[in-house]
Amino acid sequence: MRLTRTSDKVSLPKSGLGLNRRQFLKTAGLSAGGIAAASMLGTAMMRKAHAEFIPHDTPIEVKKTICTHCAVGCGIYAHVQNGVWTDQEPAFDHPFNSGGHCAKGAAVREVGHGDRRLKYPMKKEGGKWKRISWEQAINEVGNKALEIREQSGPDSIFFMGSAKFSNEQAYLYRKLAALWGTNNVDHSARICHSTTVAGVANTWGYGAQSNSINDMRNAKSMIFVGANPCEAHPVAMQHILIGKERGAKIIVVDPRFTHTAAKSDEYVHIRPGTDIPFIYGLLWHIFENGWEDKQFVEERVYGMELIRDEVKKFPPDVVENIAGVTKEQMFRVAKILADYRPGTIVWCMGGTQHHMGNSNTRAYCILQLALGNMGVPGGGTNIFRGHDNVQGATDFGLLFDNLPGYYGLTSGAWEHWGAVWGLEYAWMKSRFDQGTYLGQEPMHSTGIPCSRWQDGVLEPKDKIAQRDNIRMAFFWGQSVNTETRGPTVRKALDAMDMVVVVDPFPTMAGVMPERSDGVYLLPAATQFETYGSVSATNRSIQWRSKVIEPLFECKPDHEIIYLLAKHWGIDAQMFKNIKVNGSEPLVEDITREFNRGMWTIGYTGQSPERLKLHQENWGEFSADSLQAAGGPCAGETYGLPWPCWGTPEMKHPGTQILYRTDLEVRNGGGTFRARFGVEHEGKSILAVDSWSKGSAIEDGYPEFTDAMLKQLGWWNQLTPAEQSAAEGKNWKTDLSGGIQRVAIANGCTPYGNAKARCTVWTFPDKIPIHREPLYTPRRDLVPLYPTYADQYVARLPTLYESIQKQDFAKGFPLVLTTGRIVEYEGGGEETRSNPWLAQLQQEMYIELNPKDAQDRGIRDGDKVKVHSPEGAIIEVAAMVTPRVIPGETFMPFHFAGVFESKSLAKDYPEGTEPYVIGESANTAMTYGYDVVTQMQETKATLCQISRA
Repeated sequence: MRLTRTSDKVSLPKSGLGLNRRQFLKTAGLSAGGIAAASMLGTAMMRKAHAEFIPHDTPIEVKKTICTHCAVGCGIYAHVQNGVWTDQEPAFDHPFNSGGHCAKGAAVREVGHGDRRLKYPMKKEGGKWKRISWEQAINEVGNKALEIREQSGPDSIFFMGSAKFSNEQAYLYRKLAALWGTNNVDHSARICHSTTVAGVANTWGYGAQSNSINDMRNAKSMIFVGANPCEAHPVAMQHILIGKERGAKIIVVDPRFTHTAAKSDEYVHIRPGTDIPFIYGLLWHIFENGWEDKQFVEERVYGMELIRDEVKKFPPDVVENIAGVTKEQMFRVAKILADYRPGTIVWCMGGTQHHMGNSNTRAYCILQLALGNMGVPGGGTNIFRGHDNVQGATDFGLLFDNLPGYYGLTSGAWEHWGAVWGLEYAWMKSRFDQGTYLGQEPMHSTGIPCSRWQDGVLEPKDKIAQRDNIRMAFFWGQSVNTETRGPTVRKALDAMDMVVVVDPFPTMAGVMPERSDGVYLLPAATQFETYGSVSATNRSIQWRSKVIEPLFECKPDHEIIYLLAKHWGIDAQMFKNIKVNGSEPLVEDITREFNRGMWTIGYTGQSPERLKLHQENWGEFSADSLQAAGGPCAGETYGLPWPCWGTPEMKHPGTQILYRTDLEVRNGGGTFRARFGVEHEGKSILAVDSWSKGSAIEDGYPEFTDAMLKQLGWWNQLTPAEQSAAEGKNWKTDLSGGIQRVAIANGCTPYGNAKARCTVWTFPDKIPIHREPLYTPRRDLVPLYPTYADQYVARLPTLYESIQKQDFAKGFPLVLTTGRIVEYEGGGEETRSNPWLAQLQQEMYIELNPKDAQDRGIRDGDKVKVHSPEGAIIEVAAMVTPRVIPGETFMPFHFAGVFESKSLAKDYPEGTEPYVIGESANTAMTYGYDVVTQMQETKATLCQISRA
């Protein structure tokens, strides 16, 4: 299909959804010679000089870098000639990708041509984009922020962060928000895996992937729930399929028959939003047949009896009624999981993006606990992350409810980071609004999440728990088409005093507003134009080298952060321990600063030097074990996955598999974390008859503190300097690392040895409980499985019951879910601006079953209108396919540039419009937020479809 554009609309032919390469190049105004010429122009621009021919015999400099798309963490060899990125190769010796690339990874060199990139700072003035200098941009943006701060307080500025930051930039951005004086800072983990972090961390201690993609080679069974790695994490499939070749059984649970399902031994269709009945249905068979790992549960699990009681409510006939899975298939799946152990479970946003997503993720964890699949090779929870550094950005506190390292917002957490930064607690507190708002003190209360910043703008001032509304926002490396309720988002963009986009591309945050002034575009460099560390989905930290110098007038994110801090007069405090060269902070100094503070999750042992050594020697690490057999990194796990305990001098090897008791802690072993105290309701919640290999304490034990070392008689194992630093501290706040060193020397895990818990007594639902989606087609189930009462969450009034009680199914009978396609990533601004990816998928579409299409007189390729219960109407192409069953539909979420049938092409600065634009799925997605994390509900809403 050819995509044609005019200044005010996108015109789509009626039939077909494909486009061959020749048609695409012609449509895009590029002949074969033209695209070559564009490439030549792009490489000249990369040098910020004049175009010149590069002789073929120009010496090639090879740079090691990491793909900037999903979080598998694929290695790339970038070939640079005379400062120009001329070629790339997948790293055949890299332990993660072993020479593999997906389409996106194979096309990353195009970033180094930057044809559609922002080239210089711009602002919207009188409805027109105007080029300005960096000095003018920082002055005007910085002054407006200070003016709003004076009038409305620091919480009136929202700091949207990025999963594309390096670790160092993510850490620095969170520090900037902290010293500005607000917790209104967040990033895309809020809308992809925040419910994972909450659910998993509150089950066994840490909210991250417990094993690794490589370790899936060792699994005997794999169950994928709401995960489609064939398209979302393609290179991961090589490890998955190696596991299958070695005998593993693959089960795929998804409302849609995906490419991953095509590789499965058992495909299970479930109705969207019924994950908990499905998991409880499996546990019903497991408990009924005595297939649970009784010894594991007795020694290492607390509260399973509560789950047994709840599971009794979900016998096969109930599960079939709710989730749509037959008794026979449920039995088959449960028996596969029981017979083929160890097994791993994989979930992605299909499981997390629900208004009770935290309960979904806890249910997945409980299944693994019942089967005894934790802390073993081939087992665990392999939770694939979607952006190259969404794991690291989360770890470094780009969240509305904690500081770097998940330290929370208590006074003790602030004092800890104040000690790391060399700043007085009283000074930091003075930066925040004082007093309380609706009973909340700003410094110690969660901020407003990125899923709901628009409500922070639009809700009446007296209904939000801060002094004033959000009046200005930085959209830094994340756009707004990733957020639901598109019309509300646009209204909020227009209502603020100023919108600031900091990104290599203009993004929809800069293009969606209908305002004529007050929008600024600041061109950030990509991660190929800077350097630093990045955390893969398996918790491995990799060092990236700079491939090329920043294009045009782009600046790396950490330099822009410095310029703002300097303008705001907080640069002396921000960079007290960090050298600044001109206006660019030294990245290695940032790494060393967070090494001094990130004790909770073990980001303390990975010095820049150790990370660079791993990068230099990545070919020495086994793709099976991720360990180096010899060489300078002998015995270490690639990327020193956290926790990498103690100081760099301790040489901890990193932890590939969390909670593994058959290894000594000093070699990567560990226990479940004693995060929740030592008893609950009079019962011990410490481990029984289970401990790490070589542990001096052969029993459960609490977290290590100075007092505990003294009680054990281990205090004198600290040096005098360590004793001085450790006095009155615990394993998380002792900046010397002495407490961790002594605990590990005695074979103990610094965070203690406890049971995993099936009950979270601090959550609204202590155990996972099924609640029908807010927009449910099954009105008969609402009285049996109702949602929550309306309530305040994260400073904002949040609706539940008042939505669910309305019967939207009468006018909107089709279930709508969203997800990824292989060609694009995230909001799609970068990948749709890449000509080699843009030719692969030209058009936004909705999948619907042939029955639903015939009932509506719709044929494949027709233009259709998708009607949202909240009133939005988007126009897309119809893809008629049996991949979805009657009554269910699917849309990809990577598109933008068209809003309710109107093209926004003319609203982009000249030359920056992506090659492919289309309606955003999230324009039509509806209200709904997780009660714990404010994760948006994008996997289970309703719609109606009609011919356009």
